[in-house]
Parts: sequence; C-alpha cells; structure tokens
Amino acid sequence: MNSIVRNIRESRLEASADNFRNAMRSLAGGVSVITAGRGNDLSGMTVTSVSSLSVEPATLIVSINRKASSWPLVQRHGVFGVNILSSDHIDIAERFSGIGGLKGAERFAGAEWISLVSGVPLLAGALAAFDCEVEHVVERHSHAIVIGRVLDLRVSRGKPALTYWQGQYVALDQNEDAVRLAEVSFPTSRALWQI
Repeated sequence: MNSIVRNIRESRLEASADNFRNAMRSLAGGVSVITAGRGNDLSGMTVTSVSSLSVEPATLIVSINRKASSWPLVQRHGVFGVNILSSDHIDIAERFSGIGGLKGAERFAGAEWISLVSGVPLLAGALAAFDCEVEHVVERHSHAIVIGRVLDLRVSRGKPALTYWQGQYVALDQNEDAVRLAEVSFPTSRALWQI
C-alpha cells in the first residue's frame, strides 16, 4: 500500500483539562443515560462513554466519574442500566446531564421507565436499553471503567440516534445521512446515476 506523507503544520496545545475537553469534542459519540439505584434512591447521568466489549458473553464498558451521584449506587447495588437515546430524547439527555439543577429521582420525571432482571430503571422508548450487572471495575484518576455483563435488553427501532459532537446534540439518521454522505463522498457517481 502506498502512503503519502505530507508535512502539515498543526497547532500544538498544552494538554490542560480545558484543551483536552475541547479536543475530545471532535469525537462524535452516541448519547446514553446510565441509570442506577432502586425505589426512590435513584440517580443517573448522561454519557458518551459507552462501548461494547464482547458479544459472548454480552458485556459493555462505561466510564463513570467517581464524583457523580450515580457512582455510589452502582457500587452499592452492583447493577446499572444503559439507555441509548434517540433524537427524541434531547430533553432527557439534558435533564440527566444536570441542566436545570435536577438531581437524583427528580431526573426520572416526565418519562416512562421499566425494569427488567436487576430492577434498575430503563427508559421505555430507548433505542436500546441494557440491564447490566457489574462484572469488573478499574479505577483510574477521576473515573471508574465499569465492565457490565448484560443480563437483559430491549430494542426499539425507527428513530434517529442522538449523538454529541462539537458541544451540541446532533441527530444521526442512517437513511438520510447515508444519502448525504454518498453525495459528498462521490459527487461524480451521483451525476452518473442521474444519466
């Protein structure tokens, strides 16, 4: 494979917290809400740090700030929920990110929640909702990397996914965005299709 090496001048910045945070905004991420607790002892947070780890057994990884109100609940109960949001859930994403000052169980108001095996609340209309048991925790710096074994899950389709990019929420629609991407990536191909 041939590669082309170019000398490109890039600006170098100090790896301060603000610079790092701003640089990471370049990475688009799917928006999820992590839920924890039971009864009235509930909390949750909006994250973009969910990733699959393994299909067999079904496990995923999430990074949780150890100062977050959800962290002690995850530790105490050993279970948590992962709710992948659709573009219809911007209000839920904002509520669970702390906008408006809501805390704990207050964040769950105004949406329909279900529970599966573990009893943790899961968003009824989430694109996908995973009921997870903590399998392993790695604590580093300000966060904990939590490996969760999926106990059960629910999937609903047909809506665009909610992503976070450059400091704002963006809807990601597979059909519309695939067409737009093809138009930008292959402009001459589109002209040929019209012939």
